Formats: sequence, structure tokens, C-alpha cells
Amino acid sequence: MYDLLVITGPTATGKTALGVALAKLLDGEVVSADSMQLYRGMDVGTAKPAPAETDGVPHHMLDIADPRESFSAAKYAKMAAVCVDDIRSRGKVPLVVGGTGLYIDGLIRGTDYAASPSDPALRKAVEAEYDALGGEAFRDKLANLDPERAALLHPRDKKRLVRAWEVYALTGKPISWHDEQSRRVMPRYAAYTVALDFADRQTLYERIDRRARAMFDRGLVEEVRRLLDGGVGPETTAMQAIGYKEVAAYLAGTCTLAEAVDAVCRASRRYAKRQLTWLRSREDVHWLRWDAEPDRDALLAAARDIAENFSASR
Repeated sequence: MYDLLVITGPTATGKTALGVALAKLLDGEVVSADSMQLYRGMDVGTAKPAPAETDGVPHHMLDIADPRESFSAAKYAKMAAVCVDDIRSRGKVPLVVGGTGLYIDGLIRGTDYAASPSDPALRKAVEAEYDALGGEAFRDKLANLDPERAALLHPRDKKRLVRAWEVYALTGKPISWHDEQSRRVMPRYAAYTVALDFADRQTLYERIDRRARAMFDRGLVEEVRRLLDGGVGPETTAMQAIGYKEVAAYLAGTCTLAEAVDAVCRASRRYAKRQLTWLRSREDVHWLRWDAEPDRDALLAAARDIAENFSASR
């Protein structure tokens, strides 16, 4: 029997629309699993669903954090579990919708992050090495020890890259090995997981590019400027998000607007590849691959099929 339904997949695959359609069919509520949509004031660049898109369906774990704070996967898992339990207690179906794999894993499996060893002095030294090498080179170095985790993380994700190296240095085993041990423990929730993708990779990339460029038309530059003026420094976790760091560089005068747009498109495509890498390592995923960009009829038809399969499995 399943406790919740997960809708995940790369960026720009229709997760939000499908999640809303399923919530209406199943009398459910959505719990966002996006590591950047939880920050207040970050709407355009994170493609945070607007009220018109949520269509009356309650959405949890949005706008819950100040962008100046560093939000962890452990904190997300704890807070999201409260949302899931509350939804279930009211007889409704929790739908976890988003593409942040570490957050989804932490929520479902109830990972005990505090049990992993840590050493503040070592972490400081590793952070210095990251700064000296740069994100790309540091991630390549990590890939020699833990290719699975390195493939999942963005070169700018200093916090998690450093943590992965720290765990390996302290235990002699990659953090992905520790995660596998956690996965062998009975998960907190039984999840029915649906992953979205496109049958043709080029269709996905074209959709990602259009979405990224449209963010600039909707005011991404102005949004980033407001955040910077409001005290959200370029070193914060929030400002490392795709779209925000590139625009911050443009506002600092280190690149042109056209270069920033192209950089956002490239980073978004690379992120989609990492999301797919994470999903392909999962054995319990039900894939939904669109043949073409889904219209409303296609979304509703897919939602009906998923709802029927999920209900039959409960």
C-alpha cells in the first residue's frame, strides 16, 4: 500500500501541471520538492507555480525560508514529513512534486543525516581546496572517489560537494555507499514514483531553452537585482541557483546579458542530465515519456492513467 505519490523528472517536463491534475483526481495536496522554490522572493527564476497554475490545490513547502538562510536536505525532510503526515491524517493524498532528488530521498527514506560523521576542521580545509580548484575541477576529483554522487551535484553546489568529500575522508567510503545502507532500512513512506521525460532528448532541451529565455522576459534580472539589493549576497545558497548566479554576474558587469542568457540555458540542460542520471539509478520508477510537448488533453489523459494505477496499488 502506498502512502504518497511522487511526480519528478527534469526541469520543464510538466511536473507542476500534472501534479495539479492528479491532486484534483485523487483529492490530494501537493508538497513541493524543489530546493529553490522554498525561498521567498525567488519566483521567476525557480518557475514557482503561480495561483493560476495551482488552480486551488494547496501547495506546501513553498515560500518557507528567507533567501539569506542556508536550507538543508535534513531540514526539508523534517518539515515536509510534517506536511505529508498532516495531509494523510485528513484522509487526503500527498503528492510530492519536484526535481530535487536529495530532498525526495530524504523525505521518503527518513534519512538520519545527523548519524553521518563530521569534522569542522576537515570541512574547512576541504572548502579551501574547493575554492582553490574551482567547482568543476573539485567535482571531477570527487568523481574519482564517488562517481554516483558527483554526477548528481552541480559544480557550484559547494556545500554538498564538500560534504561528500568530508564523509569519504572520515569513513573511507563514498557518501553514496552510506546512502545505499540507508536505503536498505525500511523507508518512512511507501512511494509510488512517476518520472517525466521526453522520448526525444532534443525536444526536452528546446523546451528548457525556451523556458529559460522566457524567465528573462518575465523579469528575472529585476528579481535578482531586488534580492541583491535586499542583502542576499552572491555567496548564499539561494544565489547559487541556476539563473540567479548568471544574472548576478551580469549585474556585476562580468558578462553581457546575452552571455548570461546562454549560460542559464547551458546550466539548465546540464542540470536536466544530472536529474535523469539520478532517476535512472532507481528501480522503482514508473516512466512517462512525452512524445511531444503535452497539451491539456495529454496531461489529463496521463493524470487519469496514473491516478488509476496508483489507486489500484493502494
